[in-house]
Amino acid sequence: MLNIQTRAWPEPAAATLRAAGHPPLLARLWAARGIASEQDMPRSLAELLPYPQLLGCEEAAHRLADAISQGERLLIVGDYDADGATACAVGVRGLGALGARVEYMVPNRFEFGYGLSPEIVRLAAERKPDLIITVDNGIAAHAGVEEARNMGIPVLITDHHLPGPTVPEALIVNPNQAGCPFPSKHLAGVGVMFYILMALRAELRRRGAFRSKAEPNLAELLDLVALGTVADVVPLDANNRLLVAQGLARIRRGLAQPGILALYGVAGRDPGKATTGDLGFVLGPRLNAAGRIADMGLGIECLLAGHQTAAQGLARELDRLNRDRRGIEQGMQMEALAQLDQWPVDDGYSLCLHDPGWHQGVVGLLASRLKERHHRPVFAFASAGDGMLKASGRSIPALHLRDALDRVDRLAPGLLRQFGGHAAAAGLTLEEVRLEEFRQAFEAVCRELLTPHDLARVLLTDGALAREDFNLASAEAIHQQVWGQAFPAPAFHGRFRVQSQRLVGEKHLKLRLAASEGNADAMLFNHDEPMPERIRAVYRPDVNEWNGQRSLQLTLEHWEPDDA
Repeated sequence: MLNIQTRAWPEPAAATLRAAGHPPLLARLWAARGIASEQDMPRSLAELLPYPQLLGCEEAAHRLADAISQGERLLIVGDYDADGATACAVGVRGLGALGARVEYMVPNRFEFGYGLSPEIVRLAAERKPDLIITVDNGIAAHAGVEEARNMGIPVLITDHHLPGPTVPEALIVNPNQAGCPFPSKHLAGVGVMFYILMALRAELRRRGAFRSKAEPNLAELLDLVALGTVADVVPLDANNRLLVAQGLARIRRGLAQPGILALYGVAGRDPGKATTGDLGFVLGPRLNAAGRIADMGLGIECLLAGHQTAAQGLARELDRLNRDRRGIEQGMQMEALAQLDQWPVDDGYSLCLHDPGWHQGVVGLLASRLKERHHRPVFAFASAGDGMLKASGRSIPALHLRDALDRVDRLAPGLLRQFGGHAAAAGLTLEEVRLEEFRQAFEAVCRELLTPHDLARVLLTDGALAREDFNLASAEAIHQQVWGQAFPAPAFHGRFRVQSQRLVGEKHLKLRLAASEGNADAMLFNHDEPMPERIRAVYRPDVNEWNGQRSLQLTLEHWEPDDA
């Protein structure tokens, strides 16, 4: 039976927002997500949190300004996910516009693993850089920074991941480092890079660099910032929502990078109607596909493409890789579910699975799917060669995954060769022969930190959608807003009578539903069995476009027969 709970919303906050001129539905939805007044909804770039609050940002700006004046060679070392790719593109474009000599390299995850390792430093040294800049990585790169120091190459670390007990001896810009007063601890790696560019431009302005030329408009990079922020699934606090909203506005006005417009094109989406859903579920996966099963350099080159023709060819290749990734993932899911058939899943607090044939680049997606299905913290392992395993993990809200790994590391010193991540996602490396030892240790930690109540899935909705809001206008208004991690897109629940149903695309149901709120078409994806006449469902209002006509369409997320 669906365990549905309705989000509470403080009526005084909703009333304040209504009084400010916002529609009642949006006022209620925002109030339920912690918005109390207009001050919680910054809309202008002038309202961004100031860069001097980001520890190390101004020092980094001074160092980069010196590098530009002295003609130094800067080398950005990127990461292989969408945040790392967009951060790299923002760095290359932004630093180049500000007068820097800048190149980039991105490690192949299958050859070199994650982050600034000594091997990567030695490879980088072949390009003779005067400064290495990490983006979306580096906070745990003690050995890599030490290797760079031995080679006489200074390192600027720009990252947002949680640091361990110690950090490398380098100049660091990371909102999560000790002593950093920056209020937005959820700034993505691409956001950190954007902030450094703002500080650098201000420093160059103080030095008179723009007396005879125009200042670069850094807002031109905000489409990339928005993509990386949403795709990395960082919590969308007020500052992140502002960055994303500004980036979406540029995409909708046709001012995006050629690469982003090309990604919209291969996905068959209209950038003029860009939403956070597009960034997270359409563009992000296509960009990530390069890092998962090929080389993220392809994705970065797409984002750096200077004209539409070049971008379109790269976007088509990313689209092909994404189709390949989906096929690999589907096969792995079937294998994982076959494994789980042998286990009493409901008796455990966690899941740890491994198959010798699983793809390193796709285990994170597999872990995410299994976490959603079973509402348990999950690690999925792939073979990494030389008797080692690499895993990607996903967690439920009640368990901070990186903290749980830290607890495992303290209880079983030496078990984990490497680990790191966030509250919701993390990765680790260990010896294959110690997999069962990890499985038991992680299960013990989960039992220590979780309760049976934490393992019970609760579907949190925004209640019933009133009849006056059950229409296309409300769906369009909702789609225009910024939603994401920790600021979830609205979902509603209701009872429906299934008036008609038919199979489309071989595995999806197209429905016509009737309810007291009104009648509407609906889609139930990845379901090909007939529906009963009456259902209880959780749904999202969506917009269907067909033959130039737009209409309300519901997307069903959960359902059960309604026997009431």
